[in-house]
Amino acid sequence: MGTPEFAVPSLQALIRSTYRLVAVYTQPDRKAGRGQSVAFSPVRQLALSQGLEVVQPDSLKATATVEKLAGFAPDLIVVAAFGQILPPEVLALPKFGCVNVHPSLLPRYRGASPIATAILQGGEITGVTIMLMDAGMDTGPILSRKKVPISADDTTGSLAAKLAQVGAQSLMETLPLWIDGRIKPRPQEESQASYSKVITKGDGEMDWRLPALDLWRRVRAFDPWPGCFTWWRGKRLRLIKVVPLHGDRSGEPGKVIALSSPAPATVGVETGDGVLGLLRVQLEGKREMSADEFVRGQRDFIGSSLF
Repeated sequence: MGTPEFAVPSLQALIRSTYRLVAVYTQPDRKAGRGQSVAFSPVRQLALSQGLEVVQPDSLKATATVEKLAGFAPDLIVVAAFGQILPPEVLALPKFGCVNVHPSLLPRYRGASPIATAILQGGEITGVTIMLMDAGMDTGPILSRKKVPISADDTTGSLAAKLAQVGAQSLMETLPLWIDGRIKPRPQEESQASYSKVITKGDGEMDWRLPALDLWRRVRAFDPWPGCFTWWRGKRLRLIKVVPLHGDRSGEPGKVIALSSPAPATVGVETGDGVLGLLRVQLEGKREMSADEFVRGQRDFIGSSLF
């Protein structure tokens, strides 16, 4: 059971393994893009290419859906970013339970956005937890954990790709140990638990009163979605790559200033603490470009204010 790109390496690993996949569950097809054409999930695309049976329930709570799942008689269900809550009736079906590939070191960052939250909070280490699912939100006992470093250049997209590969590897190392009874599930330390919230499109709007360091983390955490943006001359300006710079603020937050060498950026924005150097941007209706190129084409950008 999985839906986005994060789940693909785990499915690939299972396909290559000696385990027999009786079905692949993924979210219903969604309309995407300007043309609103129907898009298959990455998991569905892979499953179909391998001739696997694909099931796309609107909800796992319906009696008919549970009965269909029971008809597959699964010994084990692997879950990786499926996007639906598994009800108790489903959790109780497989002999070896439901095993989840979760992209954090549980009990830290339970919930909807563990990868982005790790970046937002300035973490240097995250990881993948293989856990036995229960009725709670990522509260089940731990089968294994693997640490993954967070680099200064990591975005949610790049870090998710790393965690997906590590998760698939960890899954294949853990499953035989779990099935053979050589792993004892370890309860999570509730005192160490923290939660990640659902990210919305509006979270990408920049608040220049925040410190430059926090804004830099936001740009990385919200890449590729929802993306960070600000407003200039009534148009949306997307901030694609930025760098936090030290320095005393001399103007109002949001004021655009020129930067001199040896700063890694030639243009920056005053913040509540420090300056946020701009490296790559995209103005509404225009292509993505370097901040240098943007400034050359928009001479009145320096000295203006962003909102």
